[in-house]
Amino acid sequence: MSKAESADLILKLYELRREAKMREARNWMIGFFPESTADIMQAMINPETSAFYRMVTSYWDMAASLVNHGAIDEEMFADAHGEHVIVFSKIEPFLPELRETMGSPKMFSNLESLIMKMPDAKEMLAGRREMMKRMVEARREMAKNA
Repeated sequence: MSKAESADLILKLYELRREAKMREARNWMIGFFPESTADIMQAMINPETSAFYRMVTSYWDMAASLVNHGAIDEEMFADAHGEHVIVFSKIEPFLPELRETMGSPKMFSNLESLIMKMPDAKEMLAGRREMMKRMVEARREMAKNA
């Protein structure tokens, strides 16, 4: 795969992220902070959130698959994206139980494989969870004071 082909696929992924329903789903996911596998299961069965959850998580797992299989250069992908790390950070603590509950041992394995190759991945994921909680809380405070 050439750099130009990688760039083209990265731009196509970006275009998909701009679709209105996907933007809505991504906004929902930013504010979603599961504290348990049950919270994730609830998001998956709730008619108001199920499509959002599935849309965002499957999108990033699919994008990770393209990287893992060499269709997109890994370094270029990492330079262009960070949202996949945030999304995975939300589900990572519950992944073993989620896989067992769903009877899907490979659930999000593309995303997991890509992210866990990063240096200090576990610590980075924990840091991202805390960073996102602080950001969402700051947004809430700003909205209250507006």
